Amino acid sequence: MGERTSYPPGTFCWSDLATSDADAAKRFYGELFGWDLEDQPLPEGGGAYTVASKDGNTVAALYPLQAEGQPPAWASYVTVESADDAAARAGELGATVVSEPFDVMDLGRMAVVQDPTGAVVCVWEPRGTIGAALVNGPGAHSLNQLNTSDPQKAQEFYDGLFGWRFEEMAGGDQAYWGIYNGDRVNGGMMEQPPSMWLVYFGSESVDDDAGRIGELGGQVVVPPAPVPGGRILVALDPQGAMFALFAGRFDD
Repeated sequence: MGERTSYPPGTFCWSDLATSDADAAKRFYGELFGWDLEDQPLPEGGGAYTVASKDGNTVAALYPLQAEGQPPAWASYVTVESADDAAARAGELGATVVSEPFDVMDLGRMAVVQDPTGAVVCVWEPRGTIGAALVNGPGAHSLNQLNTSDPQKAQEFYDGLFGWRFEEMAGGDQAYWGIYNGDRVNGGMMEQPPSMWLVYFGSESVDDDAGRIGELGGQVVVPPAPVPGGRILVALDPQGAMFALFAGRFDD
């Protein structure tokens, strides 16, 4: 596992789940990942923002859906120096700014943008919190993968917004690109509509967890399969939010 006290700009730093049933989601993920969960009240009676921890370190969060008709989904956050500048630049590059920059109490400032291919990503300007304090291990955030309808357009957008570099990986039946922030792998990309960011969490054994997901009310949609460095699966939680698991060689 890797403990974090800061993230360079352009690095994925956090993931949270907007869900239609927060109590059920807490039971599902708490059992699956062994998370410790702490509710932090949201303003104006909006329920609670539930922060998940492993070994005393924050790893992710979940909260009740705030918009009528919005489907449950995990969101991916990228660290930036300025949420206002990042949102403005995203607009210049052809994105839709879904939520204009706003302060999250004294914790940070964020914005939500939809890239030109349709995938939604959050930008995070850290103040009181950097995001996840623990990554790259069982029950912790380990990878963000862009499934996109237009890899070329996506590469141009994210290169212009974050300065990311994309390298196609050899082998496999389908083209797959590693996403680099500087010299460090920051995520992955494949051509697969609809466009979305898929959040991966670490697992000790995806084969064992595949059975546990079903027992807990979820559904495995991509069964355990080998990838370079380990094994993955893709699943839906009981409310329908998609997530993925990886077991194998973790970065520090």
